[in-house]
Amino acid sequence: MRVLRAVLVGLVVVLLVAVAPSPGAAGSDPLPVGTDVDYQLGGAVDRPEHVGILVRDRTEDPAEGRYNICYVNAFQTQPDAKRYWRQREGLLLHRRGKLVVDGRWGEWLFDVRTQAKRKRLAAIVGRWVQGCADDGFDAVEYDNLDSFTRSKRLVERRQSLRFARMLVRRAHRADLSVGQKNLAGFDGTTIGFDFAVAEECARYDECARYVDHFGDQVVMIEYRDRDARRACRDFGASHAIVRRDRALKPSYEPRYC
Repeated sequence: MRVLRAVLVGLVVVLLVAVAPSPGAAGSDPLPVGTDVDYQLGGAVDRPEHVGILVRDRTEDPAEGRYNICYVNAFQTQPDAKRYWRQREGLLLHRRGKLVVDGRWGEWLFDVRTQAKRKRLAAIVGRWVQGCADDGFDAVEYDNLDSFTRSKRLVERRQSLRFARMLVRRAHRADLSVGQKNLAGFDGTTIGFDFAVAEECARYDECARYVDHFGDQVVMIEYRDRDARRACRDFGASHAIVRRDRALKPSYEPRYC
């Protein structure tokens, strides 16, 4: 009887493994290859047909006939959303009674140190993600995965990655592919990320660290001519790369490899 029970348990385990979903979403599509990309966080604008991938803020509309990536600031506040977050200040990171700020961008950091706060924050971000899906985006980019490195040692890496895993699952439930942004060298595929958005990876010698984990599922954005030339030399034959202005103005004419 015990042998039979053990066999039955073993069969159940095998069946569960066989039907278990892969880290990526079954309904999500990979990044198209052999095309160019534009990073349009400063405002949406039409691009020629060879630009098959567009990254736009979640408040913008996707473009018909392109692969549209929805930008979501998932670990920090947007500078223009201070009133919203003042009403939810308990979800923001504090040190000695003051909000912890990413000084470069003037953004407050989310407090992801406890499971309770991670759940509440994931519910908020999840509504944004569902909005991306409802609007017709193909994927979502979660910015500032490396936010914990600016937390004055208050947030641990493992806490940020637990939050990231929650957000990845939420996007996959909405049938969106999910892009890792920042934290070069971390293999985001281990928690379900499908692709990477590598900003200034040539400047900081990080492109290969993303490519090692994501292969051709990496888009690259550079803001200086010499960095764009380097990225194109090393990865232009296999990856979508764009040379943009740092302000990401719609009036700027991007350059490609």
